[in-house]
Amino acid sequence: MNLQLRDFWLSCGHHLTDRDAGGGLLVTSDYLRAYLARPELLPPGQACPAERALHMALLADPLKPISFREIAAISDTDARENWQQLTRFRDRLLQHKTLEAAYLDFIRKGVGSTPPLFLHQLVHVILRNILDGCRDPFVLRAAELLFRPQRIALHEGAVIAADEEKIAGLAAPLQSPLLPMLGTPSGETIEVLSEENAEAYWDRSDLFDIALDLSPNRRGVAALAAVLELWLRHMLCLDVQIEPLHEMRDVRLAWYVGLDAEGTRIGNALWNGEEAGNETLGRIIALFRLTFRNDDPSFEVAEGHEVYLILAQTPDQILRVKPQNLLVGLPIRHKEALS
Repeated sequence: MNLQLRDFWLSCGHHLTDRDAGGGLLVTSDYLRAYLARPELLPPGQACPAERALHMALLADPLKPISFREIAAISDTDARENWQQLTRFRDRLLQHKTLEAAYLDFIRKGVGSTPPLFLHQLVHVILRNILDGCRDPFVLRAAELLFRPQRIALHEGAVIAADEEKIAGLAAPLQSPLLPMLGTPSGETIEVLSEENAEAYWDRSDLFDIALDLSPNRRGVAALAAVLELWLRHMLCLDVQIEPLHEMRDVRLAWYVGLDAEGTRIGNALWNGEEAGNETLGRIIALFRLTFRNDDPSFEVAEGHEVYLILAQTPDQILRVKPQNLLVGLPIRHKEALS
């Protein structure tokens, strides 16, 4: 594989940010200005003068204060709601030194009415920062799971994750045997990332059109474990080892973190002593064991606990990873990492 550094995920706006001395992403006018180009914030042809004036003023100065009166003057109800959401989101970002610190604030103090899409976009750009210089397309593709829902299919004994939004948008004549299993009646060919096509990821990274094999003993699950380690190191300055496990046998859930809502539900059931049938256990996509390697005395790790991470699909075969669960669910007390 070509070891030359390649760019990826240009759509996240990473190139519009700056870094502070600690490696965190600084909010810039250009980064905020990119939100104004989103379709839902571009004034349509029939937009009122108040909305057009606000949009033009923010294009000139994305940091300018936005008054309640300016938004209230917009005649369209949906447009007012969009501007209210953007204003609240922008103002919370500006309360913090870095995007990482803002994200931690969201997940610890509550997201309120912040659209999930905005939080996914934060995870996207933060991961782009974390993975800067990464040369492994398997790690990059695994990282997509943290900000883009996936549809799961079993294909020839393999567990395949494909981007849900991409699958939903496919409409070309059927070419791939994966497509019926992924729940779409027609579509383009779905490729699964492999050693043979990995180099193509760089030019297609913003298309999200390559599936990932999450079967045990395959590179996808190991790559996801590596991403989760980097996520904790960057966000909490926490040094951990995350090891993929092959089955639930001899696992004592003294402490567990569901990496998604379904994983949390299954963990809660097992914790409460409920019998988990084959159908429930079959929804577990991956199981990881996390061990702490920090010797920093400011981190107080609960002694005697093995921490397990549960990744599971919903009954309708959707995987929605919640990376915030890992940041708030571990048995630690620690100093702020990125403030």
